[in-house]
Amino acid sequence: MNVEYGIVFDPERCVACHGCAVACKVWRERPLGVFCRRIEKIWLKGEHMPRLRHASVACQHCAEPACMEVCPEGAISKGNDGIVRVDGEKCVGCRSCGDACPYAVPQFPDDGEGKMVKCDLCVGRYAMEKEEPPCVATCPTHALKLVKMNREEKKTAEAMMLNLLNSSS
Repeated sequence: MNVEYGIVFDPERCVACHGCAVACKVWRERPLGVFCRRIEKIWLKGEHMPRLRHASVACQHCAEPACMEVCPEGAISKGNDGIVRVDGEKCVGCRSCGDACPYAVPQFPDDGEGKMVKCDLCVGRYAMEKEEPPCVATCPTHALKLVKMNREEKKTAEAMMLNLLNSSS
């Protein structure tokens, strides 16, 4: 059985402190306007009153990445560890991946190059077997968790995030 890394999100625990988004931005020194993790407000429709929820959204490192399938340059790949990576040397900034991603994750810096960036779980910047990425480590309510999961668990986590994001329509 192939085990892959991913970050799971528990909306019941999120208090929208934005710590995860700030930690990501600071740790990776992303330019203005580029967010590899963002907080979405979601209004859930209830029987009596709408209820506010939040979602910490970043690359899901999908079981079957739609972004990878549509990239005409083969700049997006998925490793045996389940992490979806972008090769900046191959990316031409065509934005096909952005159109294909159901989570609106791919970001394109306004730096003159416009090559796609996204969460890569900060791979190589910390000891994955012993530590957590900055977004997870910063979360005071433990709404984010770095886990190893199989393909079906990953698909379930992806579906849960999509359902949450689509619940405020």
